[in-house]
Amino acid sequence: MAAFSATISESSRFLSSTSLPHDAAAPKRKISASPFPSQCRSFSLPKPFPLSRLGVVSQWGRGKSLNICVQASVAAGHVTESFSDFVVGHGELWSAQMLSYIVRKNELDCKWMDTREVLIVNPTSSNQVDPDFLESERRLEKWFSQNPSKVIIATGFIASTPQNIPTTLKRDGSDFSAAIMGALFRARRVTIWTDVDGVYSADPRKVSEAVILRTLSYQEAWEMSYFGANVLHPRTIIPVMRYDIPIVIRNIFNISSPGTTICHPATEDEDGQRLESPVKGFATIDNLALVNVEGTGMAGVPGTASAIFGAVKDVGANVIMISQASSEHSVCFAVPEKEVKAVAEALQSRFRQALDAGRLSQVAVIPNCSILATVGQKMASTPGVSATLFNALAKANINVRAIAQGCSEYNITVVVKREDCIRALRAVHSRFYLSRTTIAMGIIGPGLIGGTLLDQLRDQAAVLKEEFNIDLRVMGITGSRTMLLSEVGIDLSRWRELLKQKGQVADLEKFTQHVHGNHFIPNTVLVDCTADSNVASCYHDWLRKGIHVITPNKKANSGPLDKYLKLRALQRQSYTHYFYEATVGAGLPIISTLRGLLETGDRILRIEGIFSGTLSYIFNNFTGTRPFSEVVAEAKQAGYTEPDPRDDLSGTDVARKVIILARESGLKLELSDIPVQSLVPEPLRATASAEDFMEQLPQFDKDLARERQEAEESGEVLRYVGVVDAVNQEGVVELRRYSKDHPFAQLSGSDNIIAFTTTRYKEQPLIVRGPGAGAQVTAGGIFSDILRLASYLGAPS
Repeated sequence: MAAFSATISESSRFLSSTSLPHDAAAPKRKISASPFPSQCRSFSLPKPFPLSRLGVVSQWGRGKSLNICVQASVAAGHVTESFSDFVVGHGELWSAQMLSYIVRKNELDCKWMDTREVLIVNPTSSNQVDPDFLESERRLEKWFSQNPSKVIIATGFIASTPQNIPTTLKRDGSDFSAAIMGALFRARRVTIWTDVDGVYSADPRKVSEAVILRTLSYQEAWEMSYFGANVLHPRTIIPVMRYDIPIVIRNIFNISSPGTTICHPATEDEDGQRLESPVKGFATIDNLALVNVEGTGMAGVPGTASAIFGAVKDVGANVIMISQASSEHSVCFAVPEKEVKAVAEALQSRFRQALDAGRLSQVAVIPNCSILATVGQKMASTPGVSATLFNALAKANINVRAIAQGCSEYNITVVVKREDCIRALRAVHSRFYLSRTTIAMGIIGPGLIGGTLLDQLRDQAAVLKEEFNIDLRVMGITGSRTMLLSEVGIDLSRWRELLKQKGQVADLEKFTQHVHGNHFIPNTVLVDCTADSNVASCYHDWLRKGIHVITPNKKANSGPLDKYLKLRALQRQSYTHYFYEATVGAGLPIISTLRGLLETGDRILRIEGIFSGTLSYIFNNFTGTRPFSEVVAEAKQAGYTEPDPRDDLSGTDVARKVIILARESGLKLELSDIPVQSLVPEPLRATASAEDFMEQLPQFDKDLARERQEAEESGEVLRYVGVVDAVNQEGVVELRRYSKDHPFAQLSGSDNIIAFTTTRYKEQPLIVRGPGAGAQVTAGGIFSDILRLASYLGAPS
């Protein structure tokens, strides 16, 4: 005969219910849980519903004695634990009777069970009890034979000792009750109805992208619940594991959600192909302190660890995690911060003699710590999980203070600073593909290049999220006068409007703190779209703080050599990234090509190229049909030049690109070491305005016209080039002649062309050619660097 049973907890408002066999040989049935007084098989209390109609006190017959006992305790001024357990159990008793009344009103055969008559437990401490399954099974058989019924409503949370003294199952006793009853009845399944959709891969309050885990093994669930996943108490899992009974966590307010099933892990498919991450989830514990006991006298001395933890036990402290070096030089462990003072004092007292004699060097306390636990049963059979974990933490600039891992490899535990905990959690969660790779971005300089980049980010955001698992959140935009900040990410479809409406006075330091200060996003990048040397001077400090930097700004890499070397040294030593592909050739892969050659062992002999899209356009169109000044005016009108064309014609921009490539090639040159042929006539270099310069430029057309004519007569063309001569350790920027069949003579429009002559590409140089100017291609080059950063930080490629 099958029966429907329920365990109910009045204090927690949750009901654990089960349909189960009376006979152990009968097929397994279902055990589930529902809230009370919410729906339970569509049963509901009549409204209004006077409790006197239930006759609870008179039927139970203990109300009078309860009242007398309470009055006696008040008079005595104290309450014993056994009496407290007796009193707090009455909510469950009354609730079970009310629910059974409702079930009977719906014409179902139902009885309620006082589990104190059935469930026997042995108290082991003030916070734990151990069920006596043999005695409980015997009593259950007896109770069921005397109370046969199709539906049983059983009280949760309460039980009895072997001496029949009422007690409770302590913390989360209702879930524990359901698991014990499921084990006693050999139930087919235990379902715990709660107010969340299941067990999450991480705390959704800290990781908004946390996902519901469809399945967990018993061991994974135990590990996650121990380390702070509050959906399930660790002891709930123990009774059902013995009989391989699944536990299902479901949401009473979202019946459509399948929840999380906790059971033995499923076997792999025949082909062994499972794309599931080896890590199931992450949990954290805050408000901890590390205690480090250290000294050379500990090595090889039996009983030291016993003495340490004996002292900790004597003060009643709970040790959360233990880590010991194989040298036995030190032992560190984590305890709740509120208990660390007592622990430290106990250790100081216990080891006073060893400390005075120098056998122990210190008992140190490191406060303000948190634990991050990485849980997954498949970690044991998957190489590289630890490497991936610590790589993600390093790239988020998180310092790990202690590490612990058992030989089962179900759990890797690290201790971090409390203020770093959320950022660490987000970093590792993203790295294991449980959420998008999220990057907090700050855009500096929303002018032509920066504005175009913001528009490209807007247009591509949805594709990046859905197809590439990348979430780029622009947390701030700043110009020289106004900045716009957001806590969750700026709406890029309205960024220009928002900057005008909600912009505040620009403050680069405040801007940086805001973008980097969001602990919910582990990775930060600042994108400098300006040509400002003051902004470039901040790169070193940003990298030191763990902020990634991406820029087309040439000032940092072409500035003073000592500052450049210091910047690159910091980049190499840290896990922060500094990308600047767009500093040379806009969107062309110049820097990456050069690095690829060097990293594969090639040797650079010479780099020669047309690096200025503006000057490329001018000399491609300076064919003799029009004077030079007219071609420059046309280029300015088309937007190819800077507002003042002298900035292009001076050759300084090309010189900066040459010095960047020279330094990438290993040459230690200053910008002043590069001879530059300026195309700005000497008398016009001090002209007050760009308009005056353009007005007077035609007076000097003859010189360049004559030079072009001489080249034409020799079958050559004029091209403004930059050259890095790595063999002779020098560089130059000048106007040169090239034969008409030379690749440099074949350009059109504003294209750039760069030729790499190396030991491998000596006879036939490696050539990169393409558009080297324009907002779209430059912004595209910056965007490419952003996606490269996302890939380095864990986004799938």
